Amino acid sequence: MSPSPFLSPSPAPPKYSWHCWDTCPGGGHVCRGAAGNGETEAGRSCASTVAPALFLTAALALGGTQTTLGGTQISLPDHRISLETGAIFVHELERELFQEAFLSESEEEDGAPPITFHAHLWDHPDLPRWLRCAQRGPHSSAFLYGSPTAAEVGTQIIEVLAANRLSYETAAQRLIISIVPSPEGDPPYQGEFLVGNHNVEELLPEAVQERFVQAVSAVWEHDDVHIINITSALDRGGRVPLPIEGRKEGVYVKVGSHAAFSPCLLAASSPQSLFHCRLGQQPLASCYDTFAPHFAIRWCNLTLLRVLPTPTAPGLVWGPGVLEGSGDFQPPTSSPPQDLLPAFLVTLLVPLAVAAVLCVVLGHLMCCRREGVAKRDLETSDIQLVHHTTIHGDTEELRSMARSRDVPRPLSTLPMFNVRTGQRTNPMAGPPDGARDPLIPQQR
Repeated sequence: MSPSPFLSPSPAPPKYSWHCWDTCPGGGHVCRGAAGNGETEAGRSCASTVAPALFLTAALALGGTQTTLGGTQISLPDHRISLETGAIFVHELERELFQEAFLSESEEEDGAPPITFHAHLWDHPDLPRWLRCAQRGPHSSAFLYGSPTAAEVGTQIIEVLAANRLSYETAAQRLIISIVPSPEGDPPYQGEFLVGNHNVEELLPEAVQERFVQAVSAVWEHDDVHIINITSALDRGGRVPLPIEGRKEGVYVKVGSHAAFSPCLLAASSPQSLFHCRLGQQPLASCYDTFAPHFAIRWCNLTLLRVLPTPTAPGLVWGPGVLEGSGDFQPPTSSPPQDLLPAFLVTLLVPLAVAAVLCVVLGHLMCCRREGVAKRDLETSDIQLVHHTTIHGDTEELRSMARSRDVPRPLSTLPMFNVRTGQRTNPMAGPPDGARDPLIPQQR
């Protein structure tokens, strides 16, 4: 069969320096290697019998390694962490651990590759609300940090994905975090400082935290001080600083202690100090030099908080149970006799008695409280009574006269009449000649 004119011959594959480690199901090997121009390839096949990677995705597992269409994903062993509530949790994602997991020879020659880290809750797209992931750039370390509360007590699984920006390989590791409640509870005295000359990832290393705790202990005048939480100022509504050297985002650091606040902290948060802050001046305090020169504290943003202990609700107390002995529960078959007559009488007679009383009161008000004619006449003046009696007598006299008078019937009520002579005529009877007179004769 001759080749189709619509199909162009495929170009020759580039020459790669392949390193094969696993046999394919259809023959050949699954390999990875570097091309002559320095580019890398992963998941390619040495044998011509294997289908192209454009249409098939070969997924093979060998020692926790998976080969996919986009590259190789390595699964690292799980890492278990146990922590208590009320304290800062910081876990550094070591670049060396994930860099060693990437199986690329060219990267070992070129140096450390750029790696980006992404973390999320297992089977969820985002991290839990108490945990954050910070990485400044692909060549810097990444940190998982946060402060769990009593609502997060339990076990949470965090999956960390590290992506190689050169070879597109990925490495995954699961962090199994067990959160237990703190036996001491929340510290009653807490203070929050705003560090203006640091970014959040600069305060997360353990050495920097210890230095900050020492400075706070000197201000607090007590050694029982520990960091509760660290939050970037951007997460609290701060603005991204201008790209000027030395300008930082700022970090809020919350510390707690069981010892009371020192006079210096109380003076820095007093109303007089807040008044100086509104005027653009430094607050009244004598402990500014304790943090210098490593930490620049914004004393106008100092917050002191007194946390009262939360009362614990009593738990459920289980009783001994209904059935203490053996055998089934036998409900009573009969009930003792009860006299229901008093209840019936009370239910029936009390409403009737109340209704009778209301009827008596209403009848008295409507029938027995009338003033009468005699009382009305006594309270009316004599002139008004004479005037009313005269009008009433005259009216009765006119009515009697109207009933007894005898006057002729109005002509308008007669069947036919003459308006001038008053002669009555039968309208049905005509003149002798048979002509009928008009009902109203003409006037001459």
